[in-house]
Amino acid sequence: MTSHDPPLRDEASRIRAELEALERERLRLEARLREIESEREPPEPQPSPTFAPTVCNGSPAADKVAIFRKLFAGRTDVFPVRWENPKSGRSGYAPACVNEWVRGVCGKPQVRCGECPNQSFIPVSDQVIEAHLRGEDRIRHSGRGDFVAGVYPLLFDDTCRFLVVDFDGESWSSDALAFVATCRELGVPAALERSRSGKGGHV
Repeated sequence: MTSHDPPLRDEASRIRAELEALERERLRLEARLREIESEREPPEPQPSPTFAPTVCNGSPAADKVAIFRKLFAGRTDVFPVRWENPKSGRSGYAPACVNEWVRGVCGKPQVRCGECPNQSFIPVSDQVIEAHLRGEDRIRHSGRGDFVAGVYPLLFDDTCRFLVVDFDGESWSSDALAFVATCRELGVPAALERSRSGKGGHV
């Protein structure tokens, strides 16, 4: 028999799948153990993160915008905006540009935004962030239509201020909680959010 025989390939695939399942179960059990231990022992007082001042639902919009910009700091000269084609069901992100789809000026879809000679990207501003948080396109369409702004986290010097880890699959919740718990043990600020689809999460 050679290593390319189907029975051996099938067995190798089965073993890999079992190992992945065991790793997921290990992480789930470790997260549960940490929960149990934290319930038994009085929690140590945690210092307030220096990057996140207290902001609540009743805080002024300017405070909410300020903390959002501090947490998700990236390039300020350009940002991506979400688009969706209801006919094809496709969606994605493209740089926000004041010339987008302007007849005779915008070359989409034949010309990529990054190569367009008429690009006029919209910089990040407090108004852009507030429009994103409200979900209203007050930047390009005077409040009409949904508005989801993204961020380009990689700065010009090849550094970034934050990282995002994507969790999917059946065990996304326990995997993400284990990741957050590890971050907290190491003193790394981390926050968990549900993904748009509801079938995963981002830390």
